[in-house]
Amino acid sequence: MARVFTREAFYDLVWSKPLTQLANEFSLSDVALHKICKKHDIPHPPLGWWAKQAAGKPVKPVPLPPAVTGTVPRITIASADLSPQSAALARVREQARILASTADDDLAAPPHPLIDRTLAKLRQAKPPETGLVALDAAGLIPCQVSVASIDRLAVILPRIVQAASLQGLVLTAGDGPAQFTSEAESVRFSITELVRREKHVLTDAERARQEAWQKRAAQSRSWNDVLPHRPHVPDWDYHLTGLLSFELEHVSVREGASPRRSFRDAKVQRLETMASDIAVGLAVLAAAKTAQRLQHEAEQRRLEEERQRRERAARLAHIEERRTAELEALLAEREALDQLRRLLATLPVEGPGEPTPRLAAFLSWAKTRLEAGEERLSPRAIEARLTAGRLFGDDDDHCYVPARWY
Repeated sequence: MARVFTREAFYDLVWSKPLTQLANEFSLSDVALHKICKKHDIPHPPLGWWAKQAAGKPVKPVPLPPAVTGTVPRITIASADLSPQSAALARVREQARILASTADDDLAAPPHPLIDRTLAKLRQAKPPETGLVALDAAGLIPCQVSVASIDRLAVILPRIVQAASLQGLVLTAGDGPAQFTSEAESVRFSITELVRREKHVLTDAERARQEAWQKRAAQSRSWNDVLPHRPHVPDWDYHLTGLLSFELEHVSVREGASPRRSFRDAKVQRLETMASDIAVGLAVLAAAKTAQRLQHEAEQRRLEEERQRRERAARLAHIEERRTAELEALLAEREALDQLRRLLATLPVEGPGEPTPRLAAFLSWAKTRLEAGEERLSPRAIEARLTAGRLFGDDDDHCYVPARWY
């Protein structure tokens, strides 16, 4: 629970012990405590002051200047969270506690239209068997409380809204339930009343009604005899505790424990005096959501870059395969023409005398085929062939289909 001091009491505390010791008691850094003192115009012992005092040298405290008109007359030190957390969230929490020092959880807060609408709906609703009225509609604050707790909400919610405004968080509602919104994030929340549930034990009156119904059912002589409905007996008894709980949405983080998300009534603390702690929790959770979103976006970028890398590699492999296939086809054709040319060069001298008619016809046909083949392997023909095959150009990846798993 937050600790609240008057300026005079905090001034006396600052001059009662070294700031390092006081900061450690508050679970704050020296820098944060210096900032709180500066924010409230509270002088603190300068460097070396305590050493001079210990040495017996004359030292005097710097007088407390009058408070500036319009400033908060109290100083609030929000509760610390000693659970393991990342350095980034620890910095956010400390900055939020500095901002919360100007809050005053004991003062009445101005009304808010979303709170007024929610309270009006709660007062109009008829409580069900559990005794809790539940709201979870657009434009309203999500809550589940008894009628007896509505007046407490009228005090608690405005204080939380006011404390959250110091952290740059505003209560808003669009198409859904109300939530706290900053420039970067929105944080969902709800407020519920704790209920104790116990197995129902029959009362004497209920037992008598059931026995009477069973007796009448046993005396029924025909299946079409009209019997009254069996007396209804609840399975459970619900006992309203009056203890309220302010719950924030869950956000998981990679480093340290997840931010605190539950603030509840206890023997000493009540939500009415926990507005600063809740506002700090909202600020930390919003920062955690931002970190989570940025991590997710970075991971998505990494996955997309990896997908593009794999696709580029697959595309290049497809291009290389097509080029290689075309090259092998050209080489095979060139080899076939070279063999035909060698054959034509040897056939006329191998036969005795004049060539026979069939050989002459073959040689003529083979020469024509050689000429045609040479033409197909000319630069002009190869250019046309590569163009038709969409090779070695901007359309080199023709017919490439990315794999589904990319």
